[in-house]
Order: sequence, then C-alpha cells, then structure tokens
Amino acid sequence: MTAPYYQDDHVTLYLGDALEVDVWLGADVLVTDPPYGVAYRSGRNKSLRKVAGDHSLDVRDSALRMWGDRPGLVFGSWKQPRPERVRQLIVWDKRGGAGFSGDLKMPWADITEEIYVMGSGWVGGRRPAIYSIPTLPSQNRPKHPTPKPVPLMQELVSCCPPGTIADPFAGSGATLIAARELGRKAIGVEAEEEYCELMAQRLSHQAFDFGDWETSPTP
Repeated sequence: MTAPYYQDDHVTLYLGDALEVDVWLGADVLVTDPPYGVAYRSGRNKSLRKVAGDHSLDVRDSALRMWGDRPGLVFGSWKQPRPERVRQLIVWDKRGGAGFSGDLKMPWADITEEIYVMGSGWVGGRRPAIYSIPTLPSQNRPKHPTPKPVPLMQELVSCCPPGTIADPFAGSGATLIAARELGRKAIGVEAEEEYCELMAQRLSHQAFDFGDWETSPTP
C-alpha cells in the first residue's frame, strides 16, 4: 500500500493517481473538485499548470463510477454535462473575490460554479442552495489553478452525513482543512507532488487558515 505523503490525527494525504491509489474509497462521503473537461487555464497567472486530466470527463466519470451511489458533493461546470445520479444542484456565487472570469465578449461575467449533490443522508435545516462566498483574493491565493475557499468547504462539509470525508482530487487542500476544522476525518489523494507539498504546508499550521475569507451562505 502507498505510504501517506502527510498524516495527522484527522487528515491522511496520498500522492498518486486517484484511479489507482483507491484508499479514498474506504471513506463515507465524497467532497471533491475533479477535472471536468473544460481545459482550465488561469488567465491571471500563466505560470500555473493546467489541471491534470482536464481535457475530458473521463477522469471525473471514472472516479464517480468507482464511488457508486454513496453521498457526494462534486464541483462542475455548465459547460459540460452533469454526472449521472445528481439529486440537486448547489450554486457557488463567487462575486466580490479575485475578479470575474468567462467570455470577455459577453456582457455578463461568469461568477458561479455548480456543485452536484448525489446520494442521501444529508443533514442540517432547510437553506437556500446558493452560497455567496467570495473567491480567494489574489494576495492570499494558494499557488493552484482552482483553489476553493475554506469557508465554502466548511459550509458544504457541515451538511455531510457522518463519517470520513474523501477528496480524491485534493488540489490546494481546502476540503481537507475544512474537514479537520470541523473535527472530521478526511482522506485526500493528489496526483501532483507540488500540490501535495502545498497541502502539507497548509495542514501543518495548527490554527485556522486565515488566508481564506469568512462569510455565511445567502440568507
């Protein structure tokens, strides 16, 4: 079995291909931002790598087939077909963060991302399925193409069924940090060693990661 790249009392992180290093399948809830076929490239920082596997939906769909019909929250884009077995759509409203994206020829800025809800067992009271949480400002942005704010991931993880959180495309580590802050166990897998090192550094800080914004979902 592959040795962990990083481990503490709550988080275990592995370096490798999530379709091969499948220890994450032993978790209970999937919370992840997989490559979803949009060939993302940062318009602000040309030094950032492209997202591995983002040329098609193959990696995303293979991982979701492995996961089956268990509960999951999966980020995606309106530009590509949604996964199978989506029960509800959550919208992340990113306005007020590090600027807008999308087609500059259009009069509307692209300020949202989709999050797909799968499976059952979700907890918490009724709330709007829109989270208005700014994307990360450039001065506090981890060196990753698509980092997510820890407060957003905390809101999502707080609604998850009990058990260990899995993030097989761990990226900048926001899901793992959020799970730990909420006292949850988490298992992450990341294919790029550069990002594993980034996560190890962030996770090594015992205090809350104040580089992210704190806010609340839309009332």
